[in-house]
Amino acid sequence: MTQVRLVNKSPHPLPEYQTAGSAGMDLRVFLTEPVTLQPLERRLMPTGLYMELPQGYEAQIRPRSGLAIKRGLTLINTPGTIDSDYRGEIMVPLVNLSGEPQTINDGERIAQMVIAKYEQISWEVVTELESTERGAGGFGHSGIN
Repeated sequence: MTQVRLVNKSPHPLPEYQTAGSAGMDLRVFLTEPVTLQPLERRLMPTGLYMELPQGYEAQIRPRSGLAIKRGLTLINTPGTIDSDYRGEIMVPLVNLSGEPQTINDGERIAQMVIAKYEQISWEVVTELESTERGAGGFGHSGIN
């Protein structure tokens, strides 16, 4: 298991996996007072968390499905990426897509974070690519069923 250094300036528990098979950890909002988002309003929500990811890893910030379906709250940049050299506070870009105001309270779980490995690449410029069965077939190329 990879160790990640973390500073928690909130009074909330550290992000943790909810089940043995969970890919993501829930992030909690760190607020001094409740925030009400009007319909279509978006705001960066603080977590009080700062981390030091090892090089070759990223953190992906994703919506929580329960918040999206029950309250219309989701993320405007998803998945958001936190790079290994970022040292600022983890912020969550929350948006209210419902037709009514939504109040967010301190400590609510507002997003999930997935830690993933990645590789950097270098480009090899060529004049032609290898052919495949799919070829240049894009969106919807395989039909409806």
